[in-house]
Amino acid sequence: MTTPRIAPGTLRQQGPVNWGINKIAAGVMRLPELRLFTTLGRTKGLYRGWMFYSSKMMPFGSLARADCEMVIIRVATLRNCQYELDHHKRLGKRAGLDDALQAAIIGGPDSDGLDDRQRAILCAVDELVATKDIGDSAWAAAAEYLGERQLIELVLLIGQYDSLATTIGTLRIERDV
Repeated sequence: MTTPRIAPGTLRQQGPVNWGINKIAAGVMRLPELRLFTTLGRTKGLYRGWMFYSSKMMPFGSLARADCEMVIIRVATLRNCQYELDHHKRLGKRAGLDDALQAAIIGGPDSDGLDDRQRAILCAVDELVATKDIGDSAWAAAAEYLGERQLIELVLLIGQYDSLATTIGTLRIERDV
């Protein structure tokens, strides 16, 4: 990673609301700053809209938290986004994804240590990231385990973190660890 294209925002650049949100979020993660948030916080209301949208999928969506973290870890792996991996490996542990399971998720749907449900979800992730579509067989496999609302959220969650990986990479946001 090179020098950030846009530096994380100061209190003045983010505004007091975004700055406050970001201080609380950093405290929850036990970090001095979340560079992604303080960079995006510079967009003021757009940032808050993005946060609202994102939180409706994770952590307040219909997918189980462990499923969300599995999806995000896999997207981050496929997109080689270390920033996302740093945070979501930690959050994944809180959601019950131990080191062995995380290694299997990183390894992909054919890895040992995954159950059929996890494989089906990871196949959908891999296909959507690679082709911007989920084929009929992968869709049917995921649909064996997820309801219609969950399937919609799965597509939105994958797309959200794929887009976020693009944003992180393009803005050259530095890792927080």
